[in-house]
Amino acid sequence: MDSHYVVVFEFASATHRPIRFKGTEYIRIGSYKQLLQKYPEKERELWHILDRVVFEKGIAMKSVPEEKIPSLLDCSTYFDLMQLPHPENRTAVLQRFVSEQLLSLSDSGGYDILNLGAILFAKNLENFDRLFRKTLRVVFYRGDSKMEAIKEYEMKKGYALGFEEAVAYINDQLPHNEHIGDAFRQEVRVYPKIAIRELVANALIHQDFYITGAGPMVEIFDSRIEISNPGLPLIDTLRFIDDAPRSRNEILARLMRRLNLCEERGTGVDKAILQIELFQLPAPDFRKTTQSTLTVLYGPKQLKEMDSKGRIRAAYQHACLQYVIGKKMTNESLRKRLGIKASSYSLASLIIREAIRENLVKPHGDEVGVGKGASYIPFWV
Repeated sequence: MDSHYVVVFEFASATHRPIRFKGTEYIRIGSYKQLLQKYPEKERELWHILDRVVFEKGIAMKSVPEEKIPSLLDCSTYFDLMQLPHPENRTAVLQRFVSEQLLSLSDSGGYDILNLGAILFAKNLENFDRLFRKTLRVVFYRGDSKMEAIKEYEMKKGYALGFEEAVAYINDQLPHNEHIGDAFRQEVRVYPKIAIRELVANALIHQDFYITGAGPMVEIFDSRIEISNPGLPLIDTLRFIDDAPRSRNEILARLMRRLNLCEERGTGVDKAILQIELFQLPAPDFRKTTQSTLTVLYGPKQLKEMDSKGRIRAAYQHACLQYVIGKKMTNESLRKRLGIKASSYSLASLIIREAIRENLVKPHGDEVGVGKGASYIPFWV
């Protein structure tokens, strides 16, 4: 301008906490910058506003011209997944995206691409500065440590575009056994496909998008799979099987359900546990770490190779699953779950006693303790 360069900096507005500089929070009062802590009434007002901020309605890219939208978002996939006819013109497509809160009309012309639209339908999430770290990464390691990574896959597409592809890739890369039948060979998966699908979907949907520098990950080792997402769980990890679903990203969860990509009713974990029991795999471990939620799936393991925690976890999850489907855990059902022979009745009783001692299951009805006719229910019933 007038032979001089002008540089304009645009700072993203605060989302889940006040913006800080070198650890100190500031606020502008009139034309002056002030320490936020000096104005507690302003701080209360600010936190009240931030508590109402919803990630999905945030802006991923501002003022995008109408003709550029198709180069950033795969609009046709939305109509394919919804099983809707494709509109005849671009204006009708964009109007539909506005009604779904994927786009909004920009004050300065064009459209603002909202976080919901970008995270689901971006052709490449790296085009969106605030979302590129939210791609799903799949890392394969040699052995059971993180010392040597063999290969890595990154899902750079939006979740609606890349989810099925990513799940198929993971399942194709996982080990399988070849079973020889009477007339043909049959591949038997080590991990159930449904469990992988449901647990990966959970990691995508329930992550905390406001945690920077981290995204959902699937890490595959020789004897286990770790599926993690940034953000602490909103419910107790012990209640993943039965509790009513809660998501910090409710708009995202609702739309992914309508796109037939996930279960919003909270049955996803139930399905995964059921398949894991059918495959007679060790019980998965749901953990809460410092800033993330971690699910560990274990490969085939003999009962004698499981530690006490693994056996107790299997008994507790089996009791939960039985209760959810209207049944009760018994010595017989636990033996079937863990592949214990009928002659080893006492071994199942020992595991049940351990679960009772840990206050994870309790006897049901008049039968007290561990008896032949006894049945058991989770501690929370």
